Amino acid sequence: MKIIGEKINGTRSQVRKAVLERDAETIAALARAQADSGAAWIDVNAGTPADREPEDLVWLVRTVQAAVDVPLCLDSANPAALAAALEEVRKPPLVNSISGERARLEGVLPLAARAADGVIALAMDDQGIPGSAEGRLAIIRRLLQATRAAGIPDEHVYVDPLVMSVATNSDSARVALATLRAARAEFPGVHFTSGLSNVSFGLPARSLINRAFLILMLEAGLDTAILDPLDRELRKALLAAEVVLGLDRHCLAYTRAFRAGLLE
Repeated sequence: MKIIGEKINGTRSQVRKAVLERDAETIAALARAQADSGAAWIDVNAGTPADREPEDLVWLVRTVQAAVDVPLCLDSANPAALAAALEEVRKPPLVNSISGERARLEGVLPLAARAADGVIALAMDDQGIPGSAEGRLAIIRRLLQATRAAGIPDEHVYVDPLVMSVATNSDSARVALATLRAARAEFPGVHFTSGLSNVSFGLPARSLINRAFLILMLEAGLDTAILDPLDRELRKALLAAEVVLGLDRHCLAYTRAFRAGLLE
């Protein structure tokens, strides 16, 4: 499974402070740590007001690219910010994200179709996030129609079935799993991702919840996740689950990790 490193996000106080103060070393250190821990993409989210987000996202892109040679995941629903950032990227990025919301389909999808290497598609629309797997699957169908019409092949679409905190809705993880299984069966060429840590928001010992959810989602068909690659226990659980599910051919990733001391 491929990892999108989640830590450079302006909703985190450390990152927001670094963005506002143009603290390049803090951002570069976060980028290097995630790349060294195996992130396939580095998510960059300025999280600042719309009028200043283009400038802030461009600064983040330049700062991260000066530190690591890893593709980026441009995390914004602001077309102006995305357009500015796409002018700066050295490698084709993922775009995070489109949804069934009209504004995102009209503003973000054309940018992703023209300049990105893939797009994350959220199972929500202008009415919000459906409470059932059937409702989310209906949105996913419409999203795939839109991405295909825009010329984006299915293998460049990363569907996020969406999970909210189980602390506020005990069915949240179950619905996300059911959505993932149904969408995987209907759209076998599509990738599937998740903002994994949302499931544990508001609970103690969050990493334990994240590990359990990751293993279940992996079995259901998840092949990409937005998560903290510095969480060693989460990474160990991922490696072990891939072995058990037959996803780690000849157990090579697991044994390499063991020899590197990553399973201690």
